[in-house]
Amino acid sequence: MEAIQRQVPHTDKFALPDRLLHLRQAYQEDPMPSLSERRAQLQRLKHALLAHKQGLCDALAQDYGQRSDYDSLIADILPCVMQINYTHKRLGRWMKPQRRHAGLLLAPARVEVHYQPLGVVGIMVPWNFPVMLSLGPLISAIAAGNRAMIKLSEFTPHTNAALQTLLAEVFDERQVCVIEGDAEVAAAFSTLPFDHLLFTGSTAVGKQVMAAAAPQLTPLTLELGGKSPCLIAPDMPLALAVERMIFGKSLNAGQICVAPDYVLLPRGQEQAFIEAYRRHFNRLYPKGVASPDYGAIINERQYQRLTGWLAEAEQAGAQLHPCASPARDDGTRRLLPHLLTEVPEHCQLMQQEIFGPLLPLVPYDDLEQALAYIAARPRPLALYLMSLDPALQARVTRETHAGGMAINESLFQVAADDAPFGGIGPSGMGHYHGHEGFLTFSKAKTVLSRGKFSTGSLVYPPYRRWYQRLMMALFLR
Repeated sequence: MEAIQRQVPHTDKFALPDRLLHLRQAYQEDPMPSLSERRAQLQRLKHALLAHKQGLCDALAQDYGQRSDYDSLIADILPCVMQINYTHKRLGRWMKPQRRHAGLLLAPARVEVHYQPLGVVGIMVPWNFPVMLSLGPLISAIAAGNRAMIKLSEFTPHTNAALQTLLAEVFDERQVCVIEGDAEVAAAFSTLPFDHLLFTGSTAVGKQVMAAAAPQLTPLTLELGGKSPCLIAPDMPLALAVERMIFGKSLNAGQICVAPDYVLLPRGQEQAFIEAYRRHFNRLYPKGVASPDYGAIINERQYQRLTGWLAEAEQAGAQLHPCASPARDDGTRRLLPHLLTEVPEHCQLMQQEIFGPLLPLVPYDDLEQALAYIAARPRPLALYLMSLDPALQARVTRETHAGGMAINESLFQVAADDAPFGGIGPSGMGHYHGHEGFLTFSKAKTVLSRGKFSTGSLVYPPYRRWYQRLMMALFLR
């Protein structure tokens, strides 16, 4: 895998400003693409995506060493197709200027909000879902009338090549420009004066991107991560809770920013939960590490991180409960889910986002303690509640903060086309998807217009005339 990474095409970081300049010049030549132009681009992208879907799945499997086609179809290809269909149908309504009320003070006047493209959008793509997390933001950017510059991850070279081929069939380099390279290129990319920059990745790197963008005052959307809790309430049958959350932790071997990161459950139910989880996992993946439906860890660096954290927790006194035996295959970077109990708080598993198939169990004595545990920690990208109690569902929805939430489900909240996706605090800022994606990549410009008659002269100096005093008495109350 390391040899493959050294062969990744490397864009000269000194050429990046010229690439951006060419995109900006192209935008200035056509600053407001029509509805029909945007729809045509989206349709061409959809047709190319469908034509290349098997090639993309094959490339993702090469980059991971093992990744089920269905994992790639469900999590990378299908969301993009659905987003294009959703956007194509509603784009005309989104683009129309919106009438707003002028109010008595400004009457007579017409006030509208016009949605204009920002210009050139930068998109920084992670390795875990490189198709969805490059094309998803691109769909929103194109729908809003922008051009885009995409920095792909150096850890997915085969997928990058497939994406390059796909995008070249749909767009020329004056519409969408693709950049490859290592962390040095990514750092240079983040300093460019984009009209908007969207970064998806870790909180630590997100801070670096924000600092790099600050001197240019580049507007940012940061899609980060964090430790997303899964709270199992006392009323929830454990078997049902496991059924609803296990896919969110097993897809892509748990390498998902919204995967359940730890489980809060009533004290004394840990062993019953472990047994239920093992039973359900072995129904989904009966061949364990040899199951063709269970993915590998992306590369040796990430595999060593996860196994190192596992060893640290065990040495600190944590109890490990793998879902099957053998629980790992170091040669192929296959690591089955490990449930952990009695994990000390100082361990990396309890301090950092896990981003893999390790799942600490945290017992609580009552719901007040569980909610306090969540509130005392940084706000996560996702929060999962397993409960059939409507009153508790309403309370947790009202009293907790997270980028998004799912009740009696995990992961699927991200698939809602008609709802925004984004973090809060250390799990991110801003949002996209659906209409919110169109708004994120558009400038909402207020336009006030008047005819020959204007009441504006009524407020001109000299002040304190009788009608001005009357106006102040009327409106300042």
